[in-house]
Amino acid sequence: MEIFNAILLGFLVICAVSVSFSKNLLNSILIFMSYSLIMSIIWILLESPDLAITEAAVGAGVTSILFFVTLKKIHALQQEAKEDDTDEPYPKTK
Repeated sequence: MEIFNAILLGFLVICAVSVSFSKNLLNSILIFMSYSLIMSIIWILLESPDLAITEAAVGAGVTSILFFVTLKKIHALQQEAKEDDTDEPYPKTK
């Protein structure tokens, strides 16, 4: 069980660090969701089910949905897709 706890803590640290280095907003939200899900598993292992349910519902659920809606409203998802298309090393041939 200690090995499983260490693996979860390792994933938690990896998620926290990779969110700060991610340049793509959509990837940042997905990493944040995985961080919240891992944290809710850790709360279950610490025998605190009320915090686990709250973390899963608010952290991975409501907050992530609000982030997705915000990105959609400010058209950030379409802008990132356009920027990714222009970053191609070779031009498209017809």
